[in-house]
Amino acid sequence: MTRPAPRRTVLAAAFAAAATAAVAVPARAAAATGPDRAATAPGTAGEAAPVDYHAWTSYTDWRCGAGRGTTVRAGSRPGVAVDRPAGTTSYTDPHTGTTAEWEYAVWTSPERGLPHPATELVASWNADTPAGTWIQVELGGTYSDGTATPWYVMGRWAAGDGDIRRTSVDGQGDGRSAISTDTFAVDKPASGLRLAAYRLRLTLYRKPGTRLTPVVWRLGAMASDIPDRFTVPASTPRLALGKRLPVPCYSQDIHKGQYPQYDNGGEAWCSPTSSQMALEYWGRKPTPAGLAWVDPSYADPQVDQAARYTYDYQYQGCGNWPFNAAYAASYRDMNAVITRLRSLNDVERLIAADIPVITSQSFLASELDGSGYSTAGHLMCVAGFTTTGDVVVNDPASPDDAAVRHVYQRRQFENIWLRTKRYLANGQVGSGSGGVVYLYWPTDASPAQRDALRDVGVC
Repeated sequence: MTRPAPRRTVLAAAFAAAATAAVAVPARAAAATGPDRAATAPGTAGEAAPVDYHAWTSYTDWRCGAGRGTTVRAGSRPGVAVDRPAGTTSYTDPHTGTTAEWEYAVWTSPERGLPHPATELVASWNADTPAGTWIQVELGGTYSDGTATPWYVMGRWAAGDGDIRRTSVDGQGDGRSAISTDTFAVDKPASGLRLAAYRLRLTLYRKPGTRLTPVVWRLGAMASDIPDRFTVPASTPRLALGKRLPVPCYSQDIHKGQYPQYDNGGEAWCSPTSSQMALEYWGRKPTPAGLAWVDPSYADPQVDQAARYTYDYQYQGCGNWPFNAAYAASYRDMNAVITRLRSLNDVERLIAADIPVITSQSFLASELDGSGYSTAGHLMCVAGFTTTGDVVVNDPASPDDAAVRHVYQRRQFENIWLRTKRYLANGQVGSGSGGVVYLYWPTDASPAQRDALRDVGVC
């Protein structure tokens, strides 16, 4: 059986090989941990790790940006919100045909110079968007030759679906780079062209004449230059051996045929199902009132909820990476980011700190013993390790909830997750995620958990 891809598999296979480069430690992580610790952080495994995750989250961060019509809210979770709108504009929703007027305000980040120029970038955000509000996230960058990218739309987001339909935007490109659903990518990495720096721009929308406002608490991006690779070196088990986190087990397969307007029903719901498992590990769950729209005969209605509210109406799927993170962060006091990790040693570091990790991978059934299926893209939630270092996974592609917990061979799992290129059953070349993960954690995370996140480049 072939599982449907949760998002477009366009990243690696379309590109020529990129040169392997030196380790780039995210600047904020290095500042927090010190150069010696950062240089020997778990997960390097002697490999290049050209990944930079950076976010704006603090009161100072928001104050350092340029705002038009925005204000910065202080408190335990600082954020940017609408103050006095910069103007009014109309927006015609491409998925409903409805045109409406919206007040707006704009915040633009300082420029982020990349410690290692990138071929790809994925933005993610954490926001509150009450009914009557929504946000747009854009990317504007500078290429390594000093020229500018266009301003690209990385997503139009609302937690609900009553005002606009959340959507990615197709057809964006300048002949040198392009946006594929949720990912900026240089068209021809072999040319040497890279993204050297970027800014993120937020536009906050609200219904005219109201005092409503979205509030954005975290805005960040993962920029990377992962070399094309069919295989990766094996890591040596170090931490969390024998540790298994009590992550709830939910099957996507029991939702087959439910609400086919959201990515054809449960068979394609690996991403929201994995997100829901990780959220409930942290004690976050929809209210009974929030689930009232779900047929009461359906088991695990919270999975239907997650599918509905991660659905990208342009992509026509629930596998938009930033939309899953934004959904997770719509729950009380949750942080959520998209990044890449370097090896299973990074995952061990997080599991040792009691943080589950959602991974993205693609494979043939013969490449992952015990899976029983092939997939062009699939999300799973890593919940622990055996005493010998094999990977304990909540795999939503299972016949029922009781069958969700799997143990996959470490070497097989690590390779299908970290590689960027793979051979298809017909001998052609396909792509892999290159180590993409979703990381969710609460705002009251322990010091040990914050240390673990910093060690893998997230703060």
